[in-house]
Amino acid sequence: MTDLAIIILQKNEALHIRRCLEKLRPLEPRQVFVVDCLSTDGSDVTAKEMGATVVYHEWPGNQATQFNWALDNLDIKTAWILRLDADEYLTDETIEKIKAWLAQDDPAVQGITFELKRVFHGMRIRHDKPKLRIPRMFRRGCARYPEAVMDEKLSITGNVWDADWYFVDDSLMPMAEWKAKHHVYAEREARMALSGAVNANKRAYYKMPRYLRAFAYFCIRYFLKGGFLDGWAGLYWNFWQGLWYRCLVDKKIGQLKK
Repeated sequence: MTDLAIIILQKNEALHIRRCLEKLRPLEPRQVFVVDCLSTDGSDVTAKEMGATVVYHEWPGNQATQFNWALDNLDIKTAWILRLDADEYLTDETIEKIKAWLAQDDPAVQGITFELKRVFHGMRIRHDKPKLRIPRMFRRGCARYPEAVMDEKLSITGNVWDADWYFVDDSLMPMAEWKAKHHVYAEREARMALSGAVNANKRAYYKMPRYLRAFAYFCIRYFLKGGFLDGWAGLYWNFWQGLWYRCLVDKKIGQLKK
């Protein structure tokens, strides 16, 4: 058993939660918590059947607040904590590396970043954009999320190690549901853009003309960053996430300005 607690936030994740928990079994974590936001699709029941400790907490409006609530209220007994979403999972290779590292537990390290790998509708995306590293594992008491509506990122106190580990983002939801979900994201981002509550890179992006910036962003990702090298998968992913979504945000911004 590894000295690790895993926290998974979910609401109506029947498509994903079983896969997520099954792939965690070889890791043998000491504790697995599923913080359930009052699911109605039975995903909480599935999590319980698979041995997770399910804790219910109403959605506070953003993942940062929800995760901080979990840190403050769950009975975590391990030295290390790993955060995953229900539609994400760890590979066997990464699991073996985590187990080997935890067996040594370098006291000089308080947080660890993982590289994000993406699968979109069953298709592996390899040439999307520069490698994205995200803090996902940390020593208990050494990390919290700053309050954020979206694009939340763990703030870790202490030394952070960029490990050669990765997690996979692989949503199984139908395209209609994916688009509906991103309509919600677009509304949030539009409000953030208008209020200036975005990071430095996005502030520069939002200084460009509406819609033109979305097309430029798509061209950079698809042509300059090599998205076309992924074939049909690259076109599909970069069109929907790189062009359609960014145009949707611009549309929402226009509606809010009116």
